Amino acid sequence: MDPLLKLLRVRARDSVEDLAAMLGLPPDEVRARMADYERRGIIRGYRAVLNEEAMDEEKVVAIIQVKVTPEREGGFDRVAARVCRFPEVVSAYLISGQADLVLFIEGPDLRTVARFVAEKLAVIPGVTATATSFMLKTYKSHGFMMDAPDEHERIPISP
Repeated sequence: MDPLLKLLRVRARDSVEDLAAMLGLPPDEVRARMADYERRGIIRGYRAVLNEEAMDEEKVVAIIQVKVTPEREGGFDRVAARVCRFPEVVSAYLISGQADLVLFIEGPDLRTVARFVAEKLAVIPGVTATATSFMLKTYKSHGFMMDAPDEHERIPISP
């Protein structure tokens, strides 16, 4: 993977000049490469990783495993595209194993998430089964520890 992309994963808020200095490149080259990655759809967006438990906002996150009957010549893609149009779906992945898709759903409460599964997801043609789990606590998200006081904290090593 391009070192610029690796760096952007954890330091996307840094200035182009700072990123360029870390990479030993001219800022104009870093700016041009970032623009090219955005144009080509490699960089899809930038976001902050939030510690949701430290905020006053209440929400429920569900992880839903979905079994799907693949369509001829479309496989899982058409069903997945239809599912992804719902605003409740934060992330969706095709997976191996007992389920075909795994979805991350957000809603203000359990009832809303349950209603989404029953009234929107389960009735989609091709969806044959769902299994829902609820996130209880986040320890690490997108490479960031949620309870760590200092992201550069050293791990003690004893003989």
